Amino acid sequence: MDERLTYTKKEAGLYLTGLFGQNLIYNIVTAGLYYYFQNVICLPAMALGWIFAIARIWDAINDPMMGSIVDKTKSKWGKCKPYLLFAPLVVCVITCVAFLNGNYAVAKQDDNTVAMALIVAWAAASYILWGMSYTAGDVPLWGVISRMSEVEKDRANLIALARIVASIAGGLGIVSVVALSQAANKQFGESENAQKGFIVVGIAMTVIASLLFECAGLGVKERVPNSEETKTMKESFILMWKCKPFRRLMISGILRAPIQLLATVVMTLFTYYYCDGDLTNAFSNGKTFLTIVIVGGASFIGQFGATAVCPALMKKIDVKKLYNLTALSAVPMALLFVTYLIAPAELTKIGWVVIDGILLLFAGVGFGAVAVCQSVMISDCIDYEEYNSGYRPDGIFFSGQSFITKFSAGISSIISAYVYSLVGYSDVNIEKMNTAIANGASFASDFQPYSKAMWFLLTVPPAIGMAVAVLPTLKYEITTKSHSKMLEELIERHKSEKSEKA
Repeated sequence: MDERLTYTKKEAGLYLTGLFGQNLIYNIVTAGLYYYFQNVICLPAMALGWIFAIARIWDAINDPMMGSIVDKTKSKWGKCKPYLLFAPLVVCVITCVAFLNGNYAVAKQDDNTVAMALIVAWAAASYILWGMSYTAGDVPLWGVISRMSEVEKDRANLIALARIVASIAGGLGIVSVVALSQAANKQFGESENAQKGFIVVGIAMTVIASLLFECAGLGVKERVPNSEETKTMKESFILMWKCKPFRRLMISGILRAPIQLLATVVMTLFTYYYCDGDLTNAFSNGKTFLTIVIVGGASFIGQFGATAVCPALMKKIDVKKLYNLTALSAVPMALLFVTYLIAPAELTKIGWVVIDGILLLFAGVGFGAVAVCQSVMISDCIDYEEYNSGYRPDGIFFSGQSFITKFSAGISSIISAYVYSLVGYSDVNIEKMNTAIANGASFASDFQPYSKAMWFLLTVPPAIGMAVAVLPTLKYEITTKSHSKMLEELIERHKSEKSEKA
């Protein structure tokens, strides 16, 4: 194989460094900012739900638009690299601005209607702008993988490594932004739900993550030639729908939408159910630390292990079959809620912790596998479309991956908003709960309607989503054998085109 057709180790390293930074920012916002809006400045549950829902659904629509723009881009660097060079700075500024808000609970106690409206408006505007700026970097970041190499094995390996790095950044971002912020609040001598720690830590982590994100733009090199043809935005949308295997993937991803509840609910549940409202307790109490390691670590190990072995498994099993097997992760997720129903206030006991850890381990395997398989299958769909039509839709098809994530997050926000509103987990009630817990109340025992709502959101909707998501892909058209033949012919076509131009 001609070495010019694939990336170097240095390029892969810089790409993965950038992807780590980008995913760290994503989780600072998805988990950290969500927690900040919900439990620190105490926005109303319905307002919070609809802010995230509207922003994410608009962002999901915006993704294919960005994909179309990427596909029409022609520069000396290629399609994707220009955006990777400039997006990190914009994302950094808007992420920092999102944390600089007022406190809704305080404004409501003071009966300051104007301040309440401004706080909600600031949260909505900053989050919507964040999503649009993030899209400008996210679509080309994933789309560039299929342009860095024509070697099928190298693509699959880089996608698997990217998913592993994304998981590490996700775990680090979800835990550290809340734990470090609460620790900082103590140093500042602030109350439990003060904002200063979140503002300082959120901004500091965002700046560091943005510098790492910039490494992708500096390091990547695009090798796969551009299609001479370009398409309008309308034509790009039509193309997404007409490509049958890609359409199946999109429908599958939408059906799996509730899985995004894991990202938004898990931090709040861990903080209150296991750590008595203060995540720093996990580092000062040995039993609590062991619990978090078992419960949180099990899911991470499952995801990490699945992403690591998927490239090897794909050599023996069709990626379609591997993807469809992820439906089995619905079983352990559903059983997690059963354990709560059996012992609603006792899941912190070591026996239940071990049982839940085992269930999360097997669920994590499914989550890790579906993430890798989805990216590989999208890359295969790009080759499929180029093979059949001569047009290579790198940007528009990988925008579909972002579309799935963000549309799913929007749907999940609506689900969580209604469930939280139903049980009264909102604005001043959260403030009262924080005060009660600080005075010795138990979240697991004294606030069971809240804990039940969180355990339900964390388990039941994601289980249903994982189970039904494979229905559209049962007849997925691309097999490993057919894709290998397509890719071989495409490589020969590219060589012929280069020879003709030389």
